[in-house]
Amino acid sequence: MATKANLIIDQGSTFETRFVLEDSSENLISLTGFTGQSKMRKHHTSANAHTFTVSVDEGASAVVVSMTATQTGLIESGRYIYDVELTSGNTVSRILEGIVTVTGQVTK
Repeated sequence: MATKANLIIDQGSTFETRFVLEDSSENLISLTGFTGQSKMRKHHTSANAHTFTVSVDEGASAVVVSMTATQTGLIESGRYIYDVELTSGNTVSRILEGIVTVTGQVTK
């Protein structure tokens, strides 16, 4: 089951957040050999999606999700949904999901 985490992105600003993955006993989860992907959409069936860059920091058992200022500047302000999936071999696991709120940029 995916962990729920809501995000706030300031339109036109660089965005980055880091998630450290632990098991129920608070032991770090090995991410060796994993790759990640993440998208956000207005709703599950939206044809248009915005793609996050996902980096896996194996040594820190962390997943870093980011967008450039140019990318966030192209997103209309409002509420979206997102998820993050990790892949190892043929196994895909959704590890995070939630709501993204994009706040409108005034200074352009």
